[in-house]
Amino acid sequence: MAEPLRLQAKSASPGIASGPAFLAEEPKAPSAAEQPDTAPASRAVGGYGALEKAIDISISELEHLADGADAESRDIIDFQIEVLRDPSIAEATGARLEADENVVFAWVATLDAYIGELEAADEEQMRARAVDILDIKNRVLGALAGTPIADFPPGSVFVGKDMEPSRFLAHDWSKGGGIALFAGSTAGHVALLARAKSVPMVIGTGRFSAADGDPVSVDGNAGAVILQAGSMLIPPLVPAQEPAGDTQTTGGELRTADGVPILFSININDPAEIDALDPATAGVGLMRSEFSITSVADAANEEQQLAIYRRVLEQAGDRPVTIRMLDIGGDKPLPGLEDLPALASGLRGIRLLLARPEIARVQARALLRAAVFGRLSVMLPMVTFPDEIDRMRDIFREEAEKLGRRALHHRMPPIGMMVEVPAAALMLDTFGSAAFFSFGTNDLTQYLAASARDDIDADTGKAAPAVLRLLAQAVKLTAGKPVSICGDMAGNPHYLPGLLAAGLRHFSVAPARRPAIRSAIIGLNADGTRAAGE
Repeated sequence: MAEPLRLQAKSASPGIASGPAFLAEEPKAPSAAEQPDTAPASRAVGGYGALEKAIDISISELEHLADGADAESRDIIDFQIEVLRDPSIAEATGARLEADENVVFAWVATLDAYIGELEAADEEQMRARAVDILDIKNRVLGALAGTPIADFPPGSVFVGKDMEPSRFLAHDWSKGGGIALFAGSTAGHVALLARAKSVPMVIGTGRFSAADGDPVSVDGNAGAVILQAGSMLIPPLVPAQEPAGDTQTTGGELRTADGVPILFSININDPAEIDALDPATAGVGLMRSEFSITSVADAANEEQQLAIYRRVLEQAGDRPVTIRMLDIGGDKPLPGLEDLPALASGLRGIRLLLARPEIARVQARALLRAAVFGRLSVMLPMVTFPDEIDRMRDIFREEAEKLGRRALHHRMPPIGMMVEVPAAALMLDTFGSAAFFSFGTNDLTQYLAASARDDIDADTGKAAPAVLRLLAQAVKLTAGKPVSICGDMAGNPHYLPGLLAAGLRHFSVAPARRPAIRSAIIGLNADGTRAAGE
């Protein structure tokens, strides 16, 4: 039988505790139905009014928590109430609202900036205060959504990056339990409270794998965490860098009748499809991230996005995964953002992300952090001009630097582009900063044929010769960079001869289309002609 894994940590509060693991997650921001009114006529007034109400609710909750608390606990609560009443935070958030930011993004961005400054401070005492601001941020988000942070089961071992002081104070420790933090500080308020209430606590474990309910032991005397057999320590911080070589290929592979290798990947349209991903057969050539974002609240929730991206990367194992950034706008509205000027002007895809960088920055951070869990590539939607890639790469670099200052695990993934705008397809040789190309034939066909979205299915057959000619020309302009096709044409055996003749060798299709495409491939030569005897 394998031995339990013992991880060295640092003692923050003495004592020994054992119990089922409780894995902490960031609270969700408000759902679409729970978004406060931010219509143009009342953005600054109505949005700020909703925030003021959420802050008042949070202060009332903290005052209730302070009832009967000891002096040390009361001091911590008073500090948080003082921060909530700080006019500088209200002014900074109000300025963002005046600049047409959504109230959720305005609050998150203001508090995240404050947290980042504290986490980058030289003094440990200052760094330890960052979790207090995180506590405040999450409490107000919960008030905006009407979903306060839930308690965790008595007797559990709390496992997470850090722990909010109010969460400690709200929990019943009389039934035992302990705390194991990936980061944390002995100078933090939670460590002070744990020592005062004799709750065993260790910090600085580094990230380790565990599931809710797994048995965990905390040794606050020796400074250690004992995990069940089979657990593992997640590798340490990987410096941000651009991976070298072809990072886009090696999905499922087969050969044409004349022996040319063809790569296969699958498309994921819904988080529910992640569990069906079989790493033994293929990687992911396209994950449409907008299908996991149902509201502006989801778009503002970095931790929620990170959890989804990490899940697909871990499910894929050593297979490559390409996640497309949010393709919202146009005929893909995002609930809670319909009133923004960027959407009113018809922007979509990367243009919308660049016009609303607060959305892009949250997703960039989640993708940078997720990249350490697998072979991630990031694909940009609806790219038309080369500078759009350059500007998005700048956002990724800036967010990577911020994550580095906060000592958060991250890696810079290759950044490529979806080729779905005819102007871009004709000029691919000018997109030097794109790491790879993937043809999205749905939009490419629509724009090439000047079709309405509702008519595209009927027009695809008529437009196919023009689309195939454009693809053949575009493939010649890719300068040897990885290239694939992930639109609906890739999953239709009728178009396969023309796609092979155009030079395409990597197909990403819906899982249900893989058998038909595989069968068709083996009966064709690489130039699209039928093999002898077929």
